Amino acid sequence: MLMNFSELLSSRKALLRQAYLANMAFSYFTIRRLAERAGHARLAVRVLLRPTRVTDEIRPASLTALDGNQSVVEEHFCDEDVLQLADAIEFALESPFIEIEIKLDELALKYAAPLRAALDRAGVVVDKGETVEGRASRVEES
Repeated sequence: MLMNFSELLSSRKALLRQAYLANMAFSYFTIRRLAERAGHARLAVRVLLRPTRVTDEIRPASLTALDGNQSVVEEHFCDEDVLQLADAIEFALESPFIEIEIKLDELALKYAAPLRAALDRAGVVVDKGETVEGRASRVEES
């Protein structure tokens, strides 16, 4: 596909805005999807979330139960979920973190709600009528 250089440069600002909004929407979607999953499973435990860090070695993202049973957390959140959650929360906080303590039953209120408000302010219409879980497979296939 050929693109005109000057048209691409002139659309840079709009493209950057769309990319930022797309990242915000994906972060919102990710947090809502995982918050719904935790809610359906009635997981109200405190967890310690650590994003992937590369130093002398790679330390993968982790979600460690501080209350309750670690195996229950692992039953509901795979490695990819933990990685996406860490990335989404970093986006929501607008800064990287080393670790953060969160309650799984507060994910939606504490992290998704501010993203939703920002999407609303930006004029993004969030689809209604389906649960976030119902859309998960279609988004992940993209």
